[in-house]
Amino acid sequence: MKNYFRAVWVALALTGALNTTGQVPILNSYPSATAVIYLDFDGHTFDNTSWNYNGPISCGASGLDETKITTVFNRVSEDYRPFNINVTTDEAKFLAAPINRRMRVVCTVSWEWYGQSGGVAFLGSFTWTDNSPCFVFTSLHGYSTKAIGEAAAHEVGHTLGLYHQSTYDINCNKIAEYNTGQGSGEIGWAPIMGNGLYQNLTLWNNGQSSQDCSDIQNDLAVITTVNGFSYRSDDHTDAFPTSTNATFSGNQFNVSGVIERNTDKDLFKFTQPAFGQFTLNAIPYNVGTGNSGSDLDLQVSLYNSSQTLLNVYNPGTLLSSVIDTVLNAGNYYLRVEGKGNIYAPFYASLGSYSLQGAYSSGNPLPLRRLELHGELNGDKHKLTWLIDADEQVTGQILEIATDGINFRPVTQSPVDARSFMYKPYVTTTAQYRLNVTFDNGRQYYSNIVTLRQTGNSPRPQLVSNLISNSQIDVTSPGSYSYTIHDFNGKTVLKGQLTMGTNTIQAAILSHGMYVIRFANATEQWIEKFVRQ
Repeated sequence: MKNYFRAVWVALALTGALNTTGQVPILNSYPSATAVIYLDFDGHTFDNTSWNYNGPISCGASGLDETKITTVFNRVSEDYRPFNINVTTDEAKFLAAPINRRMRVVCTVSWEWYGQSGGVAFLGSFTWTDNSPCFVFTSLHGYSTKAIGEAAAHEVGHTLGLYHQSTYDINCNKIAEYNTGQGSGEIGWAPIMGNGLYQNLTLWNNGQSSQDCSDIQNDLAVITTVNGFSYRSDDHTDAFPTSTNATFSGNQFNVSGVIERNTDKDLFKFTQPAFGQFTLNAIPYNVGTGNSGSDLDLQVSLYNSSQTLLNVYNPGTLLSSVIDTVLNAGNYYLRVEGKGNIYAPFYASLGSYSLQGAYSSGNPLPLRRLELHGELNGDKHKLTWLIDADEQVTGQILEIATDGINFRPVTQSPVDARSFMYKPYVTTTAQYRLNVTFDNGRQYYSNIVTLRQTGNSPRPQLVSNLISNSQIDVTSPGSYSYTIHDFNGKTVLKGQLTMGTNTIQAAILSHGMYVIRFANATEQWIEKFVRQ
């Protein structure tokens, strides 16, 4: 028995005005692939398929103009980007594909022959050989590109063998046929095989199917094992010796890639010609503001020439990532990968991205000083900061990390606040940084301040890891040695600390990043700092 599934999770818009139908542009997402998904926007009459139990069926065009057609194509293409399959608007590509490796998606205003539904498809029909298409009824979606794109990806999913992703209560009673996900904003998430109409981030999922609460449907495994195609080939290695070169041209570089699997990590190498500011915009593919239509939550890690991790960048509430830092001349590496967030699982954070890097010598920022200071006040942590900039502060978030890598918000302070004190919820060493946004849209991070909870062993600490003059201030609970190394491992300064506040004369240090090591007879600690 052939089973069909229909999408009924969209609000019907029967009174919507018909859009002017535009000429269909010829678009391909992966032309070299053998398997094909054909988005048919210009109408189609079909016969001799599993739908034709009552004679031929004629479907009108989509009612979408060229701009909307392109947007729908881009949304669907990104959902299927990890796979070795071509999403196309070219019927010739569809007809040239093997008959058991292709699917026509009829995007049409003609719903009356079937009934009021967002779309419909036969389960597993992608590998059939009778040319049975699936359908998306555009007028019932009010000609919304978001709704039509979601419905098209969803219905093709059925043809690839996927059931709905559903939700159940603890007693295994089905709560909803369509899993609507969770969260809001840019990282609000829902499964493609659920109802993604009201969430920005829609992904393949590994969760409970509509068949039973104990039936866990692994979408990626089903798609890539029973339909005659798998993932596309990896485009960038994760090995340092064979990393892809990102070459500056006019102090800028632009590279792109695809995260095809949740184990995929892409590695890029770049050479900064001299000390200066390095910025990077890591942007997942999108069709509009707020990374609309993206399927990838990006994380970028920065390594030095010794392959030592310098920092990890993942804003948490955004799908894109930004690096804005100061680097010495030399070779560096960028590792790009997909991650989950507080709403979306890591499982299928997949898709395409671009990296836009820029280098500028000196310090061209409108920001002159952004310094964070911290101290223990009994069982509380007291943070104070200084902001000296031409632009007006529009937002500032104090962030904490307990592993030195993954920062999360502590508090969002009023724009005129310059201090914050609280009793921390951690009992280990805490690192703080300030995330500041200005009215020109630029975002910057302060230096990192490390505070050790009361009750732990005392140790020397930098007053600030951003050094703007020729002196390095260190507080020390006793007698400790110190050594300062550059990022090539060379020792450039060493000496002895005494109890109290110590001042290290650092005039011989050139601009750039350094490591300071504190030690006594039994213990040692390391911190990083930047000499501006």
